[in-house]
Amino acid sequence: MDFFPQRIVCLTEETTELLYLLGQQHRIVGISGFTVRPPQARKEKPKVSAFTSAKIDKILALKPDLVLGFSDLQADIAAELIKQGVNVYIFNQRSVNEILAMCVQLGAMVGQQQAALAWVNERQAYIEQLKQQHSQQTVKPVVYFEEWYDPIITSIQWVAELIEIAGGQYAFPEHARQSLAKNRIVADHQQVIAKQPDIIIGSWCGRKFRPELVAAREGWQHLPAVQNQQIFEIKSADILQPGPATLTDGLAQLVEIVEGWYRLNT
Repeated sequence: MDFFPQRIVCLTEETTELLYLLGQQHRIVGISGFTVRPPQARKEKPKVSAFTSAKIDKILALKPDLVLGFSDLQADIAAELIKQGVNVYIFNQRSVNEILAMCVQLGAMVGQQQAALAWVNERQAYIEQLKQQHSQQTVKPVVYFEEWYDPIITSIQWVAELIEIAGGQYAFPEHARQSLAKNRIVADHQQVIAKQPDIIIGSWCGRKFRPELVAAREGWQHLPAVQNQQIFEIKSADILQPGPATLTDGLAQLVEIVEGWYRLNT
């Protein structure tokens, strides 16, 4: 007998992606409308939520025995479902280590702890390899990462950590540990100019990043990143979802960008 949850609603993409990765997609009965990874999920599973709102009646009609969510931003959804007698688990991973821990925890919740551990161990080994590879670098590129443009919001903790793992030096380490976006706002563009970033990476949630608009900001034309055409986009689905995609495709793109800078400067 299978004692693990049979009918799971995933309010975020990262839990959906991980369950597919573990071969447990048959347990998923509903997903977030923002889910793009894996692409087949959008074709196979009903969409029952946005990020901060959800179709409660539709979720209840699916008769889930577990709903998975993320962070305080989904607290109201969780509270409403709990009032209706639904089991809800809210993850709140903010760092690379917490993402890895989430993967193991969710794996255990569906009887796939060993498979999840194997995946996590492989990712950890690669991360340690990258750290060792860059440990002797005396000069590292300063990397500015932008989550939003008006107001300017800098990256969350796991992105800052991955930039360091990839061999870069994150421009705003003092902001990175702030979990709330409002606490990562850069009110004065001069603060970015003062950092003189060698690389600029944009990942605007739900909107295409526009490098030409960034380069045209007043005073930014003299930044090394602008002068050397080191402005890049990483899709938010690849880097801003704290799950498997961030530690695979997101990290891979960061490594490619940073290593490209090293090749230009050696």
